[in-house]
Amino acid sequence: VQLQASGGGSVQPGGSLRLSCSASGSAFSMGWYRQAPGKQRELVARITNGGTITYTDSVKGRFTISRDNGKNTVYLQMNSLKPEDTAVYYCNARRLTLSHVTDYWGRGTLVTVSS
Repeated sequence: VQLQASGGGSVQPGGSLRLSCSASGSAFSMGWYRQAPGKQRELVARITNGGTITYTDSVKGRFTISRDNGKNTVYLQMNSLKPEDTAVYYCNARRLTLSHVTDYWGRGTLVTVSS
């Protein structure tokens, strides 16, 4: 599965950005991770093909993940952005078999929140 992400950029605190990621094939779940300088990569939000959504606590109420299964595309609407949201955001797609989990990663897109 190949992933192509878009939508990063620079915004002032309180602003909004929308990330998009298209996959070349289907996946059990798609989502976004982020990695800030000097920190480990962390899950931001994930949505399964059945619509189950997970958010990390720090983005609840501000970020919304959605998915178009027909287009194998996932979106992340980010509102009320804070400087601590600054990071490289990575799209993820996960495929499952009975015995195996395979993660696919897109190239990161930089989100900078600064005044």
